[in-house]
Amino acid sequence: MEESPGEVTALLRKLQEGQTDAAEQLVGLVYRELRRIAGAFMRDERPSHTLQPTALINEAWLRLAGQTQVDWRDRAHFFGVAAQMMRRVLVDHARARLADKRGAGVAALSLDWVEIDSSPRKLDEILAVDEALVRLRQLDSQQAQIVEMHYFAGMTVKETAAALGVSPRTVDREWALASAWLRRELSRKGAE
Repeated sequence: MEESPGEVTALLRKLQEGQTDAAEQLVGLVYRELRRIAGAFMRDERPSHTLQPTALINEAWLRLAGQTQVDWRDRAHFFGVAAQMMRRVLVDHARARLADKRGAGVAALSLDWVEIDSSPRKLDEILAVDEALVRLRQLDSQQAQIVEMHYFAGMTVKETAAALGVSPRTVDREWALASAWLRRELSRKGAE
């Protein structure tokens, strides 16, 4: 189903007004883009993992559906929040897998039927990037959003700029600063 400009925004507004039938229409319009974002999250995983973009979309959609206090501005804002939810799903899953490997036995997220690259090194890497991103958000929330959309969701510079309402040049500049800061933080964490 091809979406027309403003159609997603109109459906988001209907959802906020309490029109529950808008959710079904919305998922029909945004599913292909959500799948592309989920695919970007999975791009760097090992070839033999079994986590499918569909599983990531489903879990993220459940979390998005639970967002009752979000003031949806437009399509770009929706996809930015969706990317953030997908990152949280992956981070929660990584934490649960590491907890299981360390004997805690309590999973924070029930994705038993999903398998990602569960090597401790990869899971630690996901968590280290997430922790660094939390620190970056305290320093510069826009840079953190850019990293989240560009690195985690695989959004292009142009898509990220549209989602944040800034120029592509600003995204390029802030991405360069944020990625340098993250590299320094992650190398410092690795030295500990």
